[in-house]
Amino acid sequence: MQISLSKNSEVPLRHQLAEQVVFLITTGQLQPGEELPSVRTLARLLKIHHNTVSEAYQDLVNREWITRKRGSRLTVGQAHGKIPETQRSLDEIINETIQRARDMGYSLQELRARVRERLLAQPADHILVVEEEPGLRNLIRREVRENSGWPVEGCSPQEFESEPSLAIGAQVIAPNHLIGTLKPLVPDDRPAIPMIYSSADAHLNAISRLQNPSIIAVVSISQSLLKTARSLLAAPTARKHTFQEYLLNEGDSLDLKSLDLVFCDTIALPMVRSRQKLRYQLIDSACLEYLASVLNSV
Repeated sequence: MQISLSKNSEVPLRHQLAEQVVFLITTGQLQPGEELPSVRTLARLLKIHHNTVSEAYQDLVNREWITRKRGSRLTVGQAHGKIPETQRSLDEIINETIQRARDMGYSLQELRARVRERLLAQPADHILVVEEEPGLRNLIRREVRENSGWPVEGCSPQEFESEPSLAIGAQVIAPNHLIGTLKPLVPDDRPAIPMIYSSADAHLNAISRLQNPSIIAVVSISQSLLKTARSLLAAPTARKHTFQEYLLNEGDSLDLKSLDLVFCDTIALPMVRSRQKLRYQLIDSACLEYLASVLNSV
């Protein structure tokens, strides 16, 4: 049993000993059911007081790394020979897997490739929004999370291409023009879902119902959304109304009570004070319903 202790360290000897025994167990150098040296034998080998070994062993018994049987030495694992799963961290499990793969003759590259292959085959446990502009990406994440209840993460197309592991456990959704680019990077049985944006019909109708010249504004956290809105509303507002736009950061607040009609994206809506404001839902309802059906089948 390879253990090296330092009497000059700030870490107490009993802690050094206990954690090194745990390391030997998790890396497979000590097997379930294997007997440990007696307290006095180990104390003599390590040239430390037997009380130090006894305290370390008792700590490991309390944590269920080792088992004390009446009339016999301490052994690795519980009485049934299994290390309690609740005591094993993810790093310990990974370390054990790496060591076992090496012992069986597999290279780390072979292990990496096979693990990625197996992970990609697992069902999705979160949604990944792939979109270039951060503001638009955050808007999509918010609407998808509110509609699905799933964890939602996001990245740019460049980040997704440079880090293929982002596809692991992810149901990818992205604007339609990116789907072809992303296809080789996602599992064949879990293709990326194209995003369909809502039309502006309801908002154009709201403007058409205004009888008097009015001040109309669009408020968003997305520069792209504001650019699109500027183009869509140019014609219906140019002759009769005044158009304004506001780019906000999340957490900002804005008083637009003097304006007649304000369109807000999902995130900006609670940040704006206005006499009349309408929410612009970025993602089409049919697209959200389809996404929900896909997630429910997982």
